[in-house]
Amino acid sequence: MAAPQAVGGQAVIEGVMMRAKDKLAIAIRKADGEIVTDVRPWFTLVKHPLLKKPFLRGFPVLMETMVNGIKALNYSAMQAAEDGEDDGGELTTWHLILTMVLALGAALGLFVVLPHFLSVGMELLGLGGDVDSLSFHAWDGLIKMVVFVGYILAISYIPDIRRVFQYHGAEHKVIWTWEEGKELSPASSRFYSRLHPRCGTAFLLFVLAVSIMLYAVLVPWLLTFYSPEHFMVKHLYIVGMKLFLMIPVSCIAYEMIKFAGKYSKNGLCKLMCWPGLMMQMLTTKEPDDSQLEVAIAALRCAVNAEEC
Repeated sequence: MAAPQAVGGQAVIEGVMMRAKDKLAIAIRKADGEIVTDVRPWFTLVKHPLLKKPFLRGFPVLMETMVNGIKALNYSAMQAAEDGEDDGGELTTWHLILTMVLALGAALGLFVVLPHFLSVGMELLGLGGDVDSLSFHAWDGLIKMVVFVGYILAISYIPDIRRVFQYHGAEHKVIWTWEEGKELSPASSRFYSRLHPRCGTAFLLFVLAVSIMLYAVLVPWLLTFYSPEHFMVKHLYIVGMKLFLMIPVSCIAYEMIKFAGKYSKNGLCKLMCWPGLMMQMLTTKEPDDSQLEVAIAALRCAVNAEEC
């Protein structure tokens, strides 16, 4: 059977979520060793034909991926618990919205607001120029990358996160096995790479890279139309612009990763994918066979829900 083109996944707590077309499947290793699976429809925000167009689909796809990912994480946290009870533990709509708002707020604060004001600090120390200078955005980009890599390194020392990273590696190995048309088994999957060019880690790096380039060009240009005189108001205005510009940034980054993944054997695409693959050296770890079994269970259910 030919592998479907759109197969993706995500590591969760003691398990893996896999998506194939309009379905997702979550497989979890419970405390007693049993693998439990759950198949659901993929929640989507791109039903309207216009939102499926290139350079418009990226932001809604990012939002729907967050929704499905948070739901999968919530389910995995419930099932991985020793009691495994499933009584009213799923997130309500309002809990989901609040969780998304908090997650987005934390991410934007860490990777947009903090680097901007640290770059302002460099300007005040005489180590960089004003916000309309290239040096300001060079500092902003460098700090973004340092914060991102530092954050990944820091959480990788947490034992529970390390296990999630192992399941992340299992997810990639099993997807490679499926895409190569090989038998889905731990013996077949363990020899494949734990790195994959379509990984969300690579997408985040594309988002950072595109934001650095776009901010360096668009922010000075936008300031020619309106530039508040008050120092703090000016920088809050610029941060607001940066937050809004994350919509086109995510759309451009999505098309880049789609292109790089589709033509992964092309020399230019290999070059585009290389930073993301290197970052995956941190966000994935070598899984054991029991973790590969979980990823295989998730993929089998995603591509053939009737068997689960």
